[in-house]
Amino acid sequence: MKHYLIIGLLAGLLMGCESKTNPFAITKHSIGLLTDSTKINQLKVVFINDSISKYIGGDEFTGSTNTISIYEKGTGKLLLELDPNYALDTLSTIRTVRIMDERFKNKDGLNKLSTFGDLNKYPISGIQNTLRSLIISVDEINAYFTLNKSELPEEMRYNMNQKVEAISIPETAKIKDFYIQWY
Repeated sequence: MKHYLIIGLLAGLLMGCESKTNPFAITKHSIGLLTDSTKINQLKVVFINDSISKYIGGDEFTGSTNTISIYEKGTGKLLLELDPNYALDTLSTIRTVRIMDERFKNKDGLNKLSTFGDLNKYPISGIQNTLRSLIISVDEINAYFTLNKSELPEEMRYNMNQKVEAISIPETAKIKDFYIQWY
């Protein structure tokens, strides 16, 4: 009887420890199985069911990064674009991840198809005004987003020197790009 109890407890413990990671879940330190400590040489294991395409655009002397694209096998759909901390270094970790597929979302449902209204639920760390876009930083989730200036009221679109406050951005403004940045 004692042996059955021990075997039952061990089986329960093993089943309880086995948890499946959602391949599309975004957290502060991970995107699916990709983490902020994943090295470039580990990407084939992390994305074993997907295709990896590496663009080698420069060399180690230019200091430029090389974007790595992750495609879904079977559909060919672009999932993510990864920029390593150091170009051409297989031991480098990932610095920036551009979310390209709407299935990737955080616990609150924030994804590539979200609006500024969804984003505005987080404390905005900063807003940068560029020629064609606004860059909105949210340090709490290690993310930044771009919004096309065409989503803004007419009087805010053309002056790059104008300070833009979150209150002046329409709630319905669509997110153009969604990035996770790991420092």
